[in-house]
Amino acid sequence: MTAQTAHAAPSTTAIATDTAGHGTRRKVLWGAQILLAAFLLIGSGLPKLVGQADAVETFDLIGWGQWFRYVTGVIEVTGAIGLLIPRLAGLAATGLIGLMAGAILTQILVIDPAWSALPAAFAIVFATIAYDRRTETRQVLRSLKR
Repeated sequence: MTAQTAHAAPSTTAIATDTAGHGTRRKVLWGAQILLAAFLLIGSGLPKLVGQADAVETFDLIGWGQWFRYVTGVIEVTGAIGLLIPRLAGLAATGLIGLMAGAILTQILVIDPAWSALPAAFAIVFATIAYDRRTETRQVLRSLKR
């Protein structure tokens, strides 16, 4: 076997497998994006914006005022919408990682440390989405520079 044959181009089978794996990963992430967007919109963001009693109590406990509840709700709702737009999903996921970091710290320092596992798990999924959508994110950022 010569050095040339040892470094041959990848076979079409290997390329097809990589493409199929990427397609499956993207479908799984789309499912996660849809579920997380539904949770952020219906289960978390809107209750904050409409002043649901437990959201008001939680933000009283945090001690930063109710304005912070509205800001958090708006971030969650816009993040949920962004997750559903392919071109913006990576940027939305990146922003939501920051939100989850704040939620983790708030749970640990103010509310209940055991509940910090949920935003930590969400942050991992958001990081995976952001990584998978990095090409689209670069394109969006390049278009903003023009």
